[in-house]
Amino acid sequence: MVGPARPQFVLFGSSIVQLGFGQGGWGAILADIYARKADIVLRGYFGWNSRRAIQVLDQVFPKDAALQPSLVIVYFGGNDSMGPHSSGLGPHVPLPEYIENMRKIATHLQSLSEKTRIIFLSCPPVNEHKVHENTSQFFSELVRTNELCQSYSEACRKLCQEMGVEVVDLFSALQKRDDWMDACFTDGVHLSAEGSKIVVGEILNVLKEADWEPCLHWKSIPTEFAEDSPYDLVAADGKTTSNPSEWTFHWENQWD
Repeated sequence: MVGPARPQFVLFGSSIVQLGFGQGGWGAILADIYARKADIVLRGYFGWNSRRAIQVLDQVFPKDAALQPSLVIVYFGGNDSMGPHSSGLGPHVPLPEYIENMRKIATHLQSLSEKTRIIFLSCPPVNEHKVHENTSQFFSELVRTNELCQSYSEACRKLCQEMGVEVVDLFSALQKRDDWMDACFTDGVHLSAEGSKIVVGEILNVLKEADWEPCLHWKSIPTEFAEDSPYDLVAADGKTTSNPSEWTFHWENQWD
């Protein structure tokens, strides 16, 4: 543990989370936006479903931890929604069980602290043709369809509404782009840099609009060590310095 203590945002989920710190990934973008404001902690697990997630809840989020996260962003559903394999193996989780698993995750996170906030990300769509093209030679009876993705996404949204948990409807958000099938994915499933930008924009909208105290939107969190200093760069007048602590000119997107 290093100090000073900052709010901790934990990203918990499957491969879309694990790959979130990759080039242009949504976790990396959040880490950039929240630099000097909050620590973005990655807990992503390639190939996992909600069934595996509930098995490790107490290890990833121990209730007796001295410091509890300020925000947990949860994504499971893409692997759960895959069609079942004839062998009984594989990541598929029946929809009713998926709903109950996500309920258990939300209940556990709500019990951590009165100040722990939660955002669920619903199941995004896929580029069905590209998924089949990229994986048919490697996997047996791999079934990913947008019909299944939509049903799991809608179930997640309904559960969040029932439990008072904020949710980002990724199934709808990504499809707002006309070229979403090609622009938003690297392989038909996992997010490209363009897809990640959409995810970040949706998360920031939730953080801006949520009635949470304290507010967790990046503009509302104090910047660490933001005081003026004679050691900052000297301004054009040659007499004062320019405080760089709030500079955002390096961002490709000027996030609101």
